[in-house]
Amino acid sequence: MAQIIDGKSIAATIKSELQIESAAFISRTGTIPHLALLLVGDDPASQVYVRSKAKTCEEIGFRSTILNLPATTSQEEVLDVIHSWNGNKLIHGILVQLPLPRHISEHKIIETISPSKDVDGLHPENMGRLVLGLPGFVPCTPAGIIELLSRSGISAQGKHAVVVGRSNIVGKPIANLLYQKSPQANAVVTICHTGASGTLRDFTRQADILVAAIGVANRITADYVKEGVAVIDVGINRITDVAKKTGYRIVGDVDFESVLPKVSAITPVPGGVGPMTIVMLMRNTLEAAHRFTRNATINR
Repeated sequence: MAQIIDGKSIAATIKSELQIESAAFISRTGTIPHLALLLVGDDPASQVYVRSKAKTCEEIGFRSTILNLPATTSQEEVLDVIHSWNGNKLIHGILVQLPLPRHISEHKIIETISPSKDVDGLHPENMGRLVLGLPGFVPCTPAGIIELLSRSGISAQGKHAVVVGRSNIVGKPIANLLYQKSPQANAVVTICHTGASGTLRDFTRQADILVAAIGVANRITADYVKEGVAVIDVGINRITDVAKKTGYRIVGDVDFESVLPKVSAITPVPGGVGPMTIVMLMRNTLEAAHRFTRNATINR
């Protein structure tokens, strides 16, 4: 019987832990962790994500600030906001909701966020620290995947982990996390992408742990996996479903029903990796506040 990894339940446990840690931190330091969220444009999905992040801040005991700018906002105006937040001592974490309008460079915006406030873990300095195995902010979804594996009793030690996808947000950082020499990782890692010779299944069928992050609905079917594999499905895809009120339903990159009989463990979509992303963002925000108070004490 396959283990269905319940991301909602694990995220709820971490959220409860963070509530306790946050209350103790605020009581001890008088500092309330503060996350600033910038949204440019009126994309409905992005608005939902930002509101959800702000709501979770409130539930844990953090402050949050949401700034929603019109899609016509210039890159310089966005950079001005980032510079202002970088210099604001009451703000500990900065998150710019992606994607941005096409006329704004995501790389330029991310590079402008202070690494000490980059709670999304996407700044080149934090990415570099991840590659080197040094402390830094880790991108939230990959951090959540490692937490899911650990709290589900799935060891990556010496296993062959195959990552399908090479994005800066998931593919590259999770590959780096999985091969780190640490108790939660130490795997042998293969990254699959469109440049590979042969077929995708030639690689995925070797996986002891398979991370699917390609953004193609139901791409990984039963013939792509071997018996006993642990599958982490990062995909969030809308497909038409006339039986639903919305006219669509959410599925992952893995064809859940066909793969289920072969796996030892699998994350569902929704309810698997998704809930972990926000609680990892909250963990990073609390850590940013910790670092700020430590530095303030040292510099007195």
